[in-house]
Amino acid sequence: MSQDPWLQNYDATCRLAQETAENIHERNRQQRTGGNPAKINMTLRASLQKLKQNISQLKEGLLRASSSRRLMQSEADRRQNLIDDLLTREKQLNATFKGDSMEPEPSRSSLMGTATSGGVAANPWLVNESEETRGLNFGEIKQQQQRIIEVQDAGLDALAAVISRQKIMGREIGNELEEQNEIIDDITHLVDKTDDRIRNETRRVKLVETKSASCGMLVVIVLLLIAIVVIAAWPV
Repeated sequence: MSQDPWLQNYDATCRLAQETAENIHERNRQQRTGGNPAKINMTLRASLQKLKQNISQLKEGLLRASSSRRLMQSEADRRQNLIDDLLTREKQLNATFKGDSMEPEPSRSSLMGTATSGGVAANPWLVNESEETRGLNFGEIKQQQQRIIEVQDAGLDALAAVISRQKIMGREIGNELEEQNEIIDDITHLVDKTDDRIRNETRRVKLVETKSASCGMLVVIVLLLIAIVVIAAWPV
């Protein structure tokens, strides 16, 4: 399995810092012994510039990986700590090159770490390393991250499935509500029509009652007139 490009760049930057520290040590030795350090000073300026560029590339690479969520947060924090330590080391090397501070001992063990019993270099710049990654090499860390990403992806897929089902249920509920509203509208329309019919029938009944009352009075009057005529015609 190929190594993470970011970690490869980090290793190269560490080696560049180591070489720069060794060259500063050699430059200072030449100055103490009366040698001409002009050539090595040119090399040091180029190395320090390259070191600065490499650190900037590491920062940009970490920012891209964090933005795309290809790294878990603990690994992103660990790499940020590595960059911070590189920035501190760069400042120390620049100050030493300019003669503003005491020269550090450029021992490879102090810069690149000492070999452990398992043959894996323990870099002193790997501060605040989590228990999950302690003792693992870069390939194993990458495999661990890949497994974590796969678990996270599976969780996201499950969440997406739940959300999809809820969306379908929401649409079905919405359709059901629309059908219920249509039924309610039909019932309301039917009730309004029935109410109109009841009012019409009520008016007709009242009209019939009025006509019936008028007819009854007319009958009574006619009967009274007949009675009067009969009495008048009755011989005394």
